[in-house]
Order: sequence, then C-alpha cells, then structure tokens
Amino acid sequence: MTEPTVTALARAARAASRALALSDGTTRDAFLQRLADELDARRVAILAANAEDVARARAGGMGKALLDRLTLTPARLAGIAADVRQVATLPDPLGERFDARQLDLIALEKRRVPLGVIGVIYEARPNVTVDCAALCIKSGNAAVLRGSADTLASNRALLAAVHAALTAVGLPTEAVGLIDSPDRAEVEAMLGLNELIDLIIPRGGAALHQRCRQQSRIPVITGGIGICHLYAAASVDLDRALPLIDNAKTQRPSVCNALDTVLADRRIAAGLLPALVERLAAKGVSFRANPAALAIVGSHPAVQPAGPEDFDTEWLGLTLGLKIVDGVEDAIAHIQQHSTGHSDGILSADAAEAAAFLHAIDSAAVYVNASTRFTDGSQFGLGAEIAVSTQRIHARGPMALEALTSYKWVVRGDYAVRP
Repeated sequence: MTEPTVTALARAARAASRALALSDGTTRDAFLQRLADELDARRVAILAANAEDVARARAGGMGKALLDRLTLTPARLAGIAADVRQVATLPDPLGERFDARQLDLIALEKRRVPLGVIGVIYEARPNVTVDCAALCIKSGNAAVLRGSADTLASNRALLAAVHAALTAVGLPTEAVGLIDSPDRAEVEAMLGLNELIDLIIPRGGAALHQRCRQQSRIPVITGGIGICHLYAAASVDLDRALPLIDNAKTQRPSVCNALDTVLADRRIAAGLLPALVERLAAKGVSFRANPAALAIVGSHPAVQPAGPEDFDTEWLGLTLGLKIVDGVEDAIAHIQQHSTGHSDGILSADAAEAAAFLHAIDSAAVYVNASTRFTDGSQFGLGAEIAVSTQRIHARGPMALEALTSYKWVVRGDYAVRP
C-alpha cells in the first residue's frame, strides 16, 4: 500500500464520516447486532485466519505474552461478539443536549457530536479491530485502522465481517478502513494526514507511543501501558487479599491491567508474603523482591532479588514485584515514582487511610479493595473500549462512546443582536 493509497483510504473515511454523523441511532445499533451475528456466523473462518497468524508469530519467536494477546479462541470470539451486542444496548451518545442555560438575549446548550475520523495503530490485538469498529460506528465516527503484520490474516477476516454488517444496514463500508500492509512507512504516512484524520490512538508498546508523539501532525491519545500496583495496608484482610491479588496477577497476565507490584505494609508482610508466594508460585509466578521482602521469602526458589529496573517494568507475564513499605505514605511515594498512571489500588479496612490513598494517587483508575483487572470498558459497563488512556485530557481510563465525541454550542435567539 503506497502513501497515495493510504491518503485515499483516509479520504474515503472522511466522506463516510459525514454520512455516519447524519445516520440515526437505530441504524447504527442494527449494524452492531448484525456485526455480532456475522462474527458468530464466520467463527470458523476467523479462527482459521487467526491460527495462521499465531503459527507464523510462534515460528518467528514471538514472546508468550504477545502470543496470548494475538490468540483468538472460540470463547474469546464469543466474548467479543457479546461486547458488541452490549454496545448496541447503550444509549446513543449523539445529539445529547447538556449544559443548557438561558441568558438575557440567547439560549445556549451543548450538543454531542462525533470527532470525525479516528486513526488507530495497534499491535498483536485482533480484538481491537472489532472494538474500534463497534465503538466508532456507534458514536458516528469513521475509523482508519492499522494493525501489525502479525495480525494481517485475522484482521482481514474480521474486517470482512465488519463490511458485511455495514452493507447489510446501508452504511458505507469506507467507514471502517484497514491499512492492509505490514510496511511501517504506512504509519508515517498516516501520521501526516491531519486534514483527514482527527485523532490518533496508538495501542502498543512505549516505542510506538513515542513514535506517534514525535511524528504525528494529528492529536494523539496514548495509554495502555500499565505498571500496576496494589498496596496491602496494615488493616488488610489477609484471607480475602490473597484471592484478590491472585486474580489481579494471574487471571490474564499478558494485559495492561494485570498486577505488576505488591507493596506490603511492614506490619503485615510476614503474614502476607509467604502465603502469597506459595499460592502464586504454584501457578508459575516468579517474584522480584526488595531486600526487606527477601528477608521474609528469599529462600523460596521462585523469588529473586529485584534488579534496578524491575519496579519500572510492565511484566505482561507471570512475574510479580514484591516490596515492603512503611505505611501508606511510603506506598504512595513508591507508586508516584514508578506508576504509569494506569491502575493502582489499596487493600485496607481503614476508611481514612483509603481516602488518603484515593486523594494522593492520580492514576486513570484508583481502586479500594478490588482487583486492577476491572480496568476494562466491558467491566466498567461501557460495552468495550478503544483504548485505556493514561493522559490527563478529556478522555481518561477506558475510552468508550462518550470519549469518542465532542460537542458543539447551539445558540438560539429572537433575532438577537449583541449590545
């Protein structure tokens, strides 16, 4: 695919976005229902295409964490279809009227409108193709997608389902375009199309985010890199903390909201850490511990001393940092130094302590007595997500329908003239 072809794809998406902005919510919801049906009907073909990608990636030496992200299973595909159906049940974000006010000569209100064309650049995550299509169409936006070379077969099969659903309800197939090429030059071309694309969302590693921030002529929202923490306070319920930490670490360790570091209050560390190591080591977890934690659990074969970069590492696998801290202020200081602002939490029965933690930690999602694995559009009741933003702009945390809209002022008068 050449640069002019990328431009043509974006130009077609821009034209389609105007049709989407004028479409009614019933039609856009019908697309979502039809898309879910198409995913079910094309299950065999989609899984076969994904198997091709997985086999090629495995032969190329892809790591275990990325292989897990790349892999679609019947259950995962069914879950993607279920999320699409859930998005269809959510209120139409377009046309919502809010912040109305009456002044002397004019009446004002804000009305929610689409952003326009959303460009998404993502790595080994074929589910993103469907999530982006569902959320963009529901919110009246067109999408230009650029998946990685590792997902070409999967993305082609998924895009066929998207286009079939768009055609079935009379919406333009150009509303969701795919840059169907592994050439990295396509990313550079895409980042320069500021007159055709309104927002860039990179979903990948730090290198991709840095490249987009440096090269893009289009506004960029980054996120999805999570060094996530849980602080076990002195008042923690040890029996209930163990399964919660287990869930946060092992339920799906390859994703950005999986736990990376446990901070244990010194007063309860001897009661928590040995039991935690035994439980998680049985599931294949290895540990990187600071000196104080090593003094308690260092004899276990799964525990190693923490290196200088370990508490700044998003593990994306079965590795967990352990550190003993002296109270909530010490825990807060560690998180403020090492967190990426994704998902961080406290396990505590002390309401005042929890309130202090919530006040001090400014991550996109801050938890009290809950697993960090809840940072997800579906789990938050948003249906799906296009990304998890860790920036401090209009969209933060799981980005869903409302985050893909802006607003316009509507002003009414009776032939009003400014005095």
